[in-house]
Amino acid sequence: MFEALYTAAEMRAAEEAYPGYPETVPELMERAGAAVAAELRRAYPDARRVAAVCGDGSNGGDGRVAVRVLREAGLGAEETDVLDRPDVVIDALFGTGFRGAPREEAAALIERINASGVPVVAVDIPSGVDASTGETPGAAVRADLTVTFHGPKVGLAVAPGRFLTGEVVVAGIGLAPVETAARRVTAEILQLVPRRGARDTKYTAGSVLVVGGSPGMTGAAALASLAAEAALRADAGYVAVAVPAASLPSVEALLLEPVKVGWPEGRAIETVLAAAGRAGAVALGPGLGRDEEAHGLVRALLERLELPVVVDADALFGLEPGAWKARAVLTPHAGELARLLGREPGWVDAHRLEAAFAAAERFGCVCLLKGADTIVAAPGEGALVCDLGPPSLATAGSGDVLTGILAAFLAKGLEPRLAAAAAAAAHGLAASLVPHQAGLVASDVIAHLPAALG
Repeated sequence: MFEALYTAAEMRAAEEAYPGYPETVPELMERAGAAVAAELRRAYPDARRVAAVCGDGSNGGDGRVAVRVLREAGLGAEETDVLDRPDVVIDALFGTGFRGAPREEAAALIERINASGVPVVAVDIPSGVDASTGETPGAAVRADLTVTFHGPKVGLAVAPGRFLTGEVVVAGIGLAPVETAARRVTAEILQLVPRRGARDTKYTAGSVLVVGGSPGMTGAAALASLAAEAALRADAGYVAVAVPAASLPSVEALLLEPVKVGWPEGRAIETVLAAAGRAGAVALGPGLGRDEEAHGLVRALLERLELPVVVDADALFGLEPGAWKARAVLTPHAGELARLLGREPGWVDAHRLEAAFAAAERFGCVCLLKGADTIVAAPGEGALVCDLGPPSLATAGSGDVLTGILAAFLAKGLEPRLAAAAAAAAHGLAASLVPHQAGLVASDVIAHLPAALG
């Protein structure tokens, strides 16, 4: 279900556990450098001239071994800072222990590597990327291929570092696994999702209530409808949709199977609480609106419902921590999370792990930060990173689909952190199954959820 993602400290622990360490460091370096040389020749079989930019540390040592191995294979390989039209550049400047922004001279060298116009092979991690966080506070190499050792690093999976790696190849060098705090989610996590059994009823198979649909806006009703349809296709047995009475005609026109409930003006809280009586989870926010009535409804439901609640979209707007009975899962994108933390969206993009955990700690619940590297953070737990989704998921309504999936999994009894990770996996896999990636829309993802769940 999970693949280890190593921080710099965890990699150091794995190396130090190797028999004979530190005397055996040259042995490990030999294996690492040979792996880089082999992967370079695999990826670029026509390359004849290779320039390696090597630093002073062990990463540079790996690069020098790669140069020697390439020479022994008959290639023109050399360690140099002068990139005189090579076929391939090896980036062995900084390794996993590097943190912070490169100094001026190193930054200039990184920029020369990026401007070389030829493929770049990074040793372990692109120089300038923080292996433990994915942050790039200064200049960073843009690699076409990264040969990383023993296991993938957090910085190779989490943005912005993940966007600088190119193809990532993991090369074994003889180290034993160690426990890691962060883990990558695999498709196998969907085996945790309970399937309907012979004794299930529509309620025990997962009962979801979707709350949203601002009046006067057909689009808002459509967002709530997407969440409801996604919950059904994620195998929930019963789905109800609660919306303002004025939105009821739109929802009835859009949805067939779900039960529809309209609340009269001024009666939102009572109506939704009554509708939640048989629910196993609530999806709160799609198309809900941002007026005071909506804010009051969000506060009241979080304070009074003793159910798992997915808090998304408009329900996140102006959200403040409170004495919640609900087991909440927040599902913001970067802009929404920035508002929750009083930060700029650019800061969240540059510090995704830190931002996700800041929200989890501030609100005392699970936070699912959406993106190409969806991050699931919970107080006192390691990060779960899901990058199974294709770029085509960057489309309107896909977040509402994720909300419906997550609500269904919560209603089936999965605990919030695992439900969030499983929902991200199902969301990404369903999108990957859509035959047309160009022009993918949210309803395409819903249609392929049953196949993704198997």
